[in-house]
Amino acid sequence: MSDQQAIEAVVHLYVEGMTFANEAALRKAFHPQCAIIGHYENAVEWLSRDEFIAAIVAEGAAPPTTQPHMDIQMLDIIGDAASVKVSDDFAGMRFTDYLSMLKIQGRWTIVNKLYYLHA
Repeated sequence: MSDQQAIEAVVHLYVEGMTFANEAALRKAFHPQCAIIGHYENAVEWLSRDEFIAAIVAEGAAPPTTQPHMDIQMLDIIGDAASVKVSDDFAGMRFTDYLSMLKIQGRWTIVNKLYYLHA
């Protein structure tokens, strides 16, 4: 599997994990020390991985017939670092996420997520 394919697989894991409130998938996609940052309800939201996963699980899963929206708009790789811009939906909201990824011990993982919530 190429680095691009491996990165895209992690992004799929993240989007599907978020859509279907799959805690195990989200834990696999995100590094334990990552941060999730953006504006939500007119305030800066700064979450740890565990806080982010808890919020996703509390919202609950989309119906099983849901087709997750995921549009990778940019993927840039240099060595063991990568940046991904992806559009996705969660709980009826459209987001653009900027995912910083790092290849650690041969596996790509999300180390930071900066998001924009579309109005």
